[in-house]
Amino acid sequence: MKGVATAVRVLPPGELPDWELQFRFLSGRLCLAYTATVGERWRRSFERLRAGEDLGRWFVAAGLLAEPPTVTETQLRSARRLREAVYRTARAAIDGGAAGDSDLRTINTHARHAGLAPQLTGLGTRELHPGRTPVEAVLATVARDAVELLGSPDVARIRECASDECALLFFDASRPGRRRWCSDQACGNRARAAHHRARRS
Repeated sequence: MKGVATAVRVLPPGELPDWELQFRFLSGRLCLAYTATVGERWRRSFERLRAGEDLGRWFVAAGLLAEPPTVTETQLRSARRLREAVYRTARAAIDGGAAGDSDLRTINTHARHAGLAPQLTGLGTRELHPGRTPVEAVLATVARDAVELLGSPDVARIRECASDECALLFFDASRPGRRRWCSDQACGNRARAAHHRARRS
């Protein structure tokens, strides 16, 4: 059943094709894109951050760092805890529930750390500087995005993709606020095609 979080599993090497382990950036907000580092939460609930190297790759793929940093096992566990805290809190917003105290503490603790600092590199160009603690700086930046989104009226615009085969959380920036799919070209097209086939049969 969609919306029910199951334990996230690190599947054995070779059990998933490479494309399943690719990162998804369809959510429209950094913190929600971070929750997509778990695949198929409603079914297999598999881990895309299997090792520290994967977390470093996500930092680069998200455009937060130019080079992947070294990530310790402790930092990886902390990063996963933050991700799950953001996910559960966002799901509580969707379901009309209350945020868990421990999840709020986790998000707030990360948000207190120094985040990535914007630096001017020339006219019309800038980059994010991680300081001396790149892993903590990126996680702080993710947590601050979560605080900004989950602590504002925009929290009402968090959605879960309506596709039965997708549980991606996304921010609905559309003017009417009725967006249903994480991607109109992907899940939206598949749903419309399935509906068309059902009508013809």
